[in-house]
Amino acid sequence: MSEPRVLFYVQHLLGIGHLARASRVAAALAADKFDVTVVTGGSKVSGFPGPDVKSVALPTVLAGNAGFSGLADEFGNAVDDEFLARRRDLLLEALHQINPSMVIIEAFPFGRRQMRFELLPLLDAIKAMSPRPKLLSSVRDILQERTKPGRDEETVRIIKAQFDHILVHGDPSFATLADTFPLAKEIADKIIYTGLVAGPDPAEPSEVFDIVVSAGGGAVGLDLIRSSLEVAKQSAFGGSWCLITGPNLPERDFKALSAQAPGNVRVVRFRADFPSLLKGAELSISQAGYNTVCDILRAQCRSILVPFAAGGETEQSVRAARLDTLGLAIALPENSLNADILGNALAAALAQPKPSSHMLDLGGAERTAEVLRHLL
Repeated sequence: MSEPRVLFYVQHLLGIGHLARASRVAAALAADKFDVTVVTGGSKVSGFPGPDVKSVALPTVLAGNAGFSGLADEFGNAVDDEFLARRRDLLLEALHQINPSMVIIEAFPFGRRQMRFELLPLLDAIKAMSPRPKLLSSVRDILQERTKPGRDEETVRIIKAQFDHILVHGDPSFATLADTFPLAKEIADKIIYTGLVAGPDPAEPSEVFDIVVSAGGGAVGLDLIRSSLEVAKQSAFGGSWCLITGPNLPERDFKALSAQAPGNVRVVRFRADFPSLLKGAELSISQAGYNTVCDILRAQCRSILVPFAAGGETEQSVRAARLDTLGLAIALPENSLNADILGNALAAALAQPKPSSHMLDLGGAERTAEVLRHLL
């Protein structure tokens, strides 16, 4: 029997969290002898979607701003109808060339409404295929709250009409889809929980820092880095710090931070060994993105979480609050962050024992492969 072919569509617009999670799932599928093609449409990110899967890169679109309003090309210019039509046609061409037995669409229809110009035609094309591929949506455990009337009902209509299953990459003992999607009961027969998609146990660190601060892969997080640097300069804690700014921080800001850093602080843009750094650290200070939290839990590292909340975002705040309640992190609000608040949280966090990684199911990548094998 030939390897089942999977087309996995993922579009990251601001940070790289969606791409990182999808890449972990795709790698697990490839390891389980699926023939996987990841179709991406965001900025190019070194190392993703990974060496063991095929990939198709559509022309880049990004969020027009931190509030995800509008679409822009890789140079920040607003995209026109001709550009979008070209992307749509390339996506449909990829579908027919791959001729998959399964199509997985990351986030849609729960999110990524901006991409309806190509995803709705993709759904129509899938429906017209014979044999028709199985169609699945891949979503994280906690969704962004929707405030516009009718959005949830529209999502349910699309799912009932087009999708076979919803892969929820979470542990239902921590969060269920119903917690952030009020109409989950209407699609309950399609929901499959996979566990959290965490990476493997990290290797022993080649370099050890007591405190690791990370701003994530997006263009936000400068205030978190600045506040951490102030704490490092003022705090009685004399340990070593590694401040990871992320790849999108403007060069002028990166140079300014580096120039202010004392001898016990290293400022870098990126560390490929981030999970290993967490394993060797006493404390992580970060936003509360899905993948970062999974890395922290896997490494059993103490953490302070400052959830991204710009543009009405709620998902990270919900995650951080739940982890705080479980004693797995200390959550701080982004809009009032300063060095004094962060310094007090640092002292409190270091006084706590390291958390256990066994409280939540972190095997979601491998479990997804098992689920899809069962669905064949």
